[in-house]
Amino acid sequence: MCQLKAVVEREDCCETVMESVTSAEETAEGVILSTYFEEPLTVQGVRIKRIDLLTGAILLTSVVEKTL
Repeated sequence: MCQLKAVVEREDCCETVMESVTSAEETAEGVILSTYFEEPLTVQGVRIKRIDLLTGAILLTSVVEKTL
């Protein structure tokens, strides 16, 4: 089976928010991450930037609203 870690990319660092992720779903609020034995976690204000199966990571990035 393929389980991934979820990493949030910040301005100057990366933070692992969940290990052994089995599914990820983008919603209006953010990304819902699920594992086998834990409650789902909603990471608010992010979107999926990239899924890298070679390194086993889901890279999440902050959603920045642009103002004109």
